[in-house]
Amino acid sequence: MTFDASGLTHFDTPELQANYERARRRYPAQAIVDLATLRDNMRHLVEIVNADESQPHTEVMGVVKADAYGHGLVPTALAALAGGATWLGTAQSHEALVLREAGIGLDRARILTWVNDPYEVPYDELLRQHIDISVGTIDAIHELAKAAETVQRSAHGEEPIVAHVHVKVETGFGRNGFTLDQLDAVAPLLKELQDKGLFEITGQWSHLAVADMPDTPEFVDETEQQIQRFEEFTEHMKAAGIEPKMRHLANTAATLSRPNIHFDLVRPGVGLYGYEPDPAMGTPEQYGLKPAMTLQAQLSSVKTVPAGTGLSYGRVYVTEKETSAVIVPVGYADGIHRSASGFNEAGARKEQHLGGPVVFMTKQGPLVRHVSGRICMDQFIIDLHGSAEELGIHVGDTVQLFGPGRGQEFCEPTADDWAQAADTISYEIYTCLRNRVPRLYRNAASVLSEQDLAMLDPTSLI
Repeated sequence: MTFDASGLTHFDTPELQANYERARRRYPAQAIVDLATLRDNMRHLVEIVNADESQPHTEVMGVVKADAYGHGLVPTALAALAGGATWLGTAQSHEALVLREAGIGLDRARILTWVNDPYEVPYDELLRQHIDISVGTIDAIHELAKAAETVQRSAHGEEPIVAHVHVKVETGFGRNGFTLDQLDAVAPLLKELQDKGLFEITGQWSHLAVADMPDTPEFVDETEQQIQRFEEFTEHMKAAGIEPKMRHLANTAATLSRPNIHFDLVRPGVGLYGYEPDPAMGTPEQYGLKPAMTLQAQLSSVKTVPAGTGLSYGRVYVTEKETSAVIVPVGYADGIHRSASGFNEAGARKEQHLGGPVVFMTKQGPLVRHVSGRICMDQFIIDLHGSAEELGIHVGDTVQLFGPGRGQEFCEPTADDWAQAADTISYEIYTCLRNRVPRLYRNAASVLSEQDLAMLDPTSLI
C-alpha cells in the first residue's frame, strides 16, 4: 500500500478506477483536471461581469488557446460552456476547427481565432465552420476577402456565408493590430467589403499590457491610456461608417478589477483555470477562483546516501548529512522547468536556491520538500532531510507537485509556487506540460450532459 499525497483514493465506479490505474501504468505522472472547478470558475466570472442588473448584459468568452492552457482543449471548452460562457477563444485556427469538429456547433458557442499566417491559414474552412476571425493587417483583410468570395461563389443557392470579422487595434501593447493611421487607411476597404456582403464587422478589440499590475502607478496610467485609445479607435470606425456589433478589451485582470471596460464581451483566460494574472493582484481565493489542475507523480527510487553526496548534474546540491534521496520521474522533457532546480551552499555554486516544491504524505502527515540539484530531462531528485523509512516514504508513493492549494493542513503547493521557484509565471508552469503526461478529468458526469460526455475520451475520465 503506497501513500498518496493528492488524496485521490476514491472513485465512483470501477470503470473510473480502471482508467486511473491504466494511466498510472502508462506513465509515472498524471495531470488531473477538475471539470467542476473549471465550470465553477467560469460561472463565477459570468456572475462578476453581470452583477449589476441595471447594466447591459456582458457575454463571456472562455479563452481555451494553447490546449486550454495545458488543461485539454475540448474538455475545458465544454466545462466553460457549462459555466455560462457563450464564446470560446483560440489563438490558432487549428484549435478553433477542432472545437467545431468535436461537436461544439454555432448553436452552442461563437468561436474567435486571432493568430495566423494569412497566406496559409484555411480561411475557407473557418468560414464554413462559422468561426469568427480577427484581422490586424492589410494582408489578412485581402486574403480573407478572397476566401469569402470563393466560399460565397460555391454556395450554390444557399444563404451566403459572411466573414464575421473582429478588427484588432493597437492601443499600446506593441503586438498585432492596426495603429490609428493604419486603421484610417484601411477603414474604407473594410466598409467596402461590408457593403458587398463579404464581411460583417462583428467586433473591435484590443489587449491590455499591464492591467495585472495595480500596485504600479505608471502601469495604472498606461492602462487608462489604452482605454482612451480604444475609445478613440471606436470613434474613427464610426466616422468611417463601421460600427462593430461588439467591443471587447478586458482580459482576466480587467474582468476582475475594471467593470467600466467590460463592454459587450470579456475574455478571461487564466481566471478560468483558477489563477490570478499576477501575484501583484493577490491570490486566487481573493477573487473566488480555484486552481483546476493537480500534477502528481509516483516515486521511482528511494535510497540512503551519505553526507557529501552530490545530487544530479554539476554537484550544485551536496548533502550535508546522511539522508534519504528520492527520484520523481518527470523532468524538463515533461515541461518541468529546469530553472526550478535547487542549489545549496555546500554545492559547487556555493549559493542557495530553493527548488520547486513537492508534497509527500508521511506517517506524520503532509511534508513539503524541494527539488535538490538540477532537474534532468526525465527526472529530478529530492533530499528528504531525514530517513525515508522513518517517514514512511516508499517507491511507488504518489507525490504532488502542485494542486488547488488546499490550505495549511495539506501543505499543498500551487503553480504559483513553482513559478516562483522557476522565476516565471504560473501560465508557463501548466501550459508547458507535455502531452506524454496523461490528462485525467474528474467530475465529468456531474458537469456535462450525455451529449457532451460523448465528445470526450472515456478512458480519460476518473
